[in-house]
Amino acid sequence: MTNCKNVHSIECHWLLLIIDNCLVIGSIDGTDTEPHDKGIIRALNANYKSNYKVKGIPENTIFIARLSRRTTERSLKHEFSKFGKIIRCRLIKDIITNFSLRYAFIEYENESNAKLAVKKGDKMILDEKIILVDFECERLLPGWVPRRLGGGFGGQKESGQLRFGGKDKPFVKPINLMNEDEIKNQYDQKKTYRETRFKNR
Repeated sequence: MTNCKNVHSIECHWLLLIIDNCLVIGSIDGTDTEPHDKGIIRALNANYKSNYKVKGIPENTIFIARLSRRTTERSLKHEFSKFGKIIRCRLIKDIITNFSLRYAFIEYENESNAKLAVKKGDKMILDEKIILVDFECERLLPGWVPRRLGGGFGGQKESGQLRFGGKDKPFVKPINLMNEDEIKNQYDQKKTYRETRFKNR
């Protein structure tokens, strides 16, 4: 694992980056030592490499998710062009049905436009849907494994395969459980504080 400051200069929000270890993304505090779902096992066994056919500069590219099925590339360009000049817009579709898979990628002319889009575009309402906007992960995060292979970020609680570390579901600090003496000490401190306040009235 490494800090995001060591991977490119973007002001990313990821607390931890995954390098050859997908275990931590399945843990809310990044401390798991054993996979707790089959998706994590798939991700650990995946030998995933970035799609070499993907064009554009990754630092200038944003990821947009939770789109309406009605959203088109035209409407995406219209909404996101207010953050800067768009070089490329790609709405991802099913190769058989040609229906939208409800996520897209937009490449801007420069990195500052991409940062602005991530900052201002996230949680924007587009075609009656609250969308998620983030930086592209596939080419920016070392060891990245996509959702279909058990990795990714986010997810629904009902799936039993939540993934932490991203904007939507960030890591939290490990929970420190107190022993009996610490609990008693904390109780005594609060009791003393309350009694002192009562006497000073």
